Amino acid sequence: MVKRSRVFAAEEAEGDLTPMIDMTFQLIAFFMVLVNFTQAEQDARVDLPASKLAKPPEEQQEQPLTIQLAKMPGSESSFMALVGGEEIEVGQELEGILQRERRAFGRMGRPTKSVIVIVRAHKDVPTGKVQEVIEMCQLEQFERFRLRAKEDDG
Repeated sequence: MVKRSRVFAAEEAEGDLTPMIDMTFQLIAFFMVLVNFTQAEQDARVDLPASKLAKPPEEQQEQPLTIQLAKMPGSESSFMALVGGEEIEVGQELEGILQRERRAFGRMGRPTKSVIVIVRAHKDVPTGKVQEVIEMCQLEQFERFRLRAKEDDG
């Protein structure tokens, strides 16, 4: 008795890759936005001072206002503030930016008293200049401040 083998024609199954491609593009866009926010909060021109008391923040800050202080290029006595990617001179321009930020937080339903202001000052910026920026913030009713420094392992 001879057995006959049956040969079945295999149907080709094609998967729809459109949802996978869509998800990949969404992830790419998400990480691009995330990287841009991180760069705006940490400028390479700001070399933080080292401190043995510096430690990472314990809680996550919800939408803080980050102000960075750096030297003006080509000047030893002038300093600029970096707020949200904008480079401005410390003075009336900074006051205008702080007023704008106060109004923006107000529209979001967050009183300025609850907003954490992170101050990142270059190690060569005088303490008096940092104090001047904090006083400008206080005039706009910002009350909570965090000063950033590098952790000194030495």
